[in-house]
Amino acid sequence: MTQKATSRAGRAQLTADEPVPPSAPEPSTVPETKPRRGLSRLLPTGRDHRLSVDIATSLVAKGVGLAAPLVITPACFRYLGDQRYGLWMAITALTGMAWFADLGLGNGLLTRLGLLADDSRQQAREISSAYATLGVVALALLSGLVLVEPLVPWARVFGVTDPAIAAEASTLALLCFGAFAVNIPLSLIQRIQYARAQVTQSNAWQAAGALVSMAAVLGAIAAGSGPLTVIACAVLAVPATNLLNTVVYFWRQHSTARPRPQLVHRATAVGLLRLGLQFFALSAMSSIALNVDSPLVAHVLGLSVAAYYAVVGKLFAVLSLFVGLVGMTVWPANGAALARGDIAWVRRITRRMMLLNGVIVGTAGLTLVVCGHRLLDLWVGGVDAAVVPVAVLAALAFWSFLVAVASPLLLVQNSIGLLRPQFVGWAAFLLLATGLKLAGLHEFGLVGLPVAGCLAYLLTMWPAAVVGYRRALLVSEPTAERGRADVTV
Repeated sequence: MTQKATSRAGRAQLTADEPVPPSAPEPSTVPETKPRRGLSRLLPTGRDHRLSVDIATSLVAKGVGLAAPLVITPACFRYLGDQRYGLWMAITALTGMAWFADLGLGNGLLTRLGLLADDSRQQAREISSAYATLGVVALALLSGLVLVEPLVPWARVFGVTDPAIAAEASTLALLCFGAFAVNIPLSLIQRIQYARAQVTQSNAWQAAGALVSMAAVLGAIAAGSGPLTVIACAVLAVPATNLLNTVVYFWRQHSTARPRPQLVHRATAVGLLRLGLQFFALSAMSSIALNVDSPLVAHVLGLSVAAYYAVVGKLFAVLSLFVGLVGMTVWPANGAALARGDIAWVRRITRRMMLLNGVIVGTAGLTLVVCGHRLLDLWVGGVDAAVVPVAVLAALAFWSFLVAVASPLLLVQNSIGLLRPQFVGWAAFLLLATGLKLAGLHEFGLVGLPVAGCLAYLLTMWPAAVVGYRRALLVSEPTAERGRADVTV
């Protein structure tokens, strides 16, 4: 008895219109173990234990990634000077606005590889098609950059007054945008490792990249290197690390999954691009819905209050960072489980992740409510409690809690590419929340904005999360039934 029927059902959800090669030999089904009882039920085993380790390493790697820029920022600012450093940060901010350049293919590939966990040949085809598509995107961006760069007066655009720095502006723009474009296909290796249950390995490479960048920048400064060399060490470290990770992974560890021109398949690329564009559209809609707050505050209460609110928002954004890290780890595991028909595991993990997110984000949010103003005093010199009262902090903490607890339900939908409920939810949230926030700001002041956001989220996104989650399990139910039928044969 094999799991071929269950894996084929998972593939059909995303590849119904494209030919799928025969599956590779699959392991035999593991007999069910005796149900655990008592305290032993709370201890993670097997997949649960690996998931716990993956989440822990993700947090460590992200911590290193956040710490490295904090370490090098003072040294870079002093060494480069305010104008050159400001120019670098301004150009970097422009690359950050181009987050959509991968067209959502990274998330699309993560979903498809999770559903194809038992089909190594089709995985290789998906990987090759993804690299080919994003390779074309990167080449197009680089070509456009080379053509447009001489026409842009970079120094005048960013207000550079120092002639020496103005002469470097064009080279700095080419360096930063070029590194960004090259990294678009190279960053796929992280999603591939996550999808193939090699999260710890991916996290180790990411942490190593941050440490290499920090060491290279500090070393270049200590050696008295030129300013552009120092900046190059910072911006090229991540693409170089991803390139080395890609070479080691595909040429030394997993050669069967190596991208090859002959594996690039048009229908596969089109299907991947179609799913990726759906993720892109969903990300764009949610990003607009979540980033409309500052303009609304500025419009109703003024720029000064908007500045205070933005600083407080950055403090609570750390909670969203934790939720995102955990979600990226669980995402492919959910897809692989649903492809095999293991709905019980998905239900159990979803409940646990909702509890984990709720406890951690709830506790951290409560801490920020109690100690928020003192932390802001230490961080930015204080935020006037009359402008941002404790009620605003409490409402932001409750907002973070709502988003954190709903996140695991949305991840199950993402894992099989079921995005329509989220489209409906985010569209409704954007319309309802904008109206409620404007009314709340006029009627209750700053506290009215996060309270309106929480109310709108409960009325729109929570129903979308629950309905979409149930639909995702319902879609996967035939796979589970087929798997149970195979066991009884």
